[in-house]
Amino acid sequence: MKNTEKFAGIIPAFYACYDEKGEVSLERVRALTRYFYRCRRTGAVCERLFRRCIYLSRKTERSFWKMFVRRIRESCASFATLPATIRKTRRSLQPMRRVSMWMPLLRFRRFIFHLPTYSIAEYWNRISKAAPNTGFVIYNIPQLAGVSLTKDLFLEMKKNPQVIAVKNSSMPVQDIEIFKALGGEDFVVFNGPDEQFVGGRAMGATGGIGGTYGAMPELFLKMNALFLENKIAEARSIQVKVNEIITPAFAAGTAICMP
Repeated sequence: MKNTEKFAGIIPAFYACYDEKGEVSLERVRALTRYFYRCRRTGAVCERLFRRCIYLSRKTERSFWKMFVRRIRESCASFATLPATIRKTRRSLQPMRRVSMWMPLLRFRRFIFHLPTYSIAEYWNRISKAAPNTGFVIYNIPQLAGVSLTKDLFLEMKKNPQVIAVKNSSMPVQDIEIFKALGGEDFVVFNGPDEQFVGGRAMGATGGIGGTYGAMPELFLKMNALFLENKIAEARSIQVKVNEIITPAFAAGTAICMP
């Protein structure tokens, strides 16, 4: 039986932090990290910070990464190519003995073809071998990746002992139930869509990883606490309020960010 208790709860996606001049601010990275700790979140994910890595210099990217891995206990990251992924995974994640999270390469969508299942499995398995002491989280977000985590691909990846979890960002909450049933009692499934956190938890999600958690962590922490107390109606009422913030913000293309 694996220890999955440390993954239960709220894990906010980390934000890139800038100053008033639009320059990256390492001091604000520190401040945001301290803020997350004060909120007593479960961990943090830096995928949102490094999704912007194509806009940052290598020096700045390295500075962000070093500061993040020093200050956040649970880390996940995404890089653009397999060689860079393996290199940075081996150098940065293996000494931490934490977790990393991956989706299929998005760049293949530009060529309008989807990767076959065996190619995705090989891609993920090669990444995991670069950091053998690091847990591996599959990121299922078919609306962006263009590829769904199928039952066959899931079962193939379950053969890899490093695979400990799925972050499920497909919209049907039934997918959470399916992955939980296939994975077993000690397998972790994270709810992805912030708009359905309560629904995802009700369908068996161990916890949640979300982009707007960092902007309003108190609300997500309260929802989680109410869920654990079986006060579902109260948790749902907060979910409705959260969605009233998220829906118009994303419809207008507004970025959710910390001051």
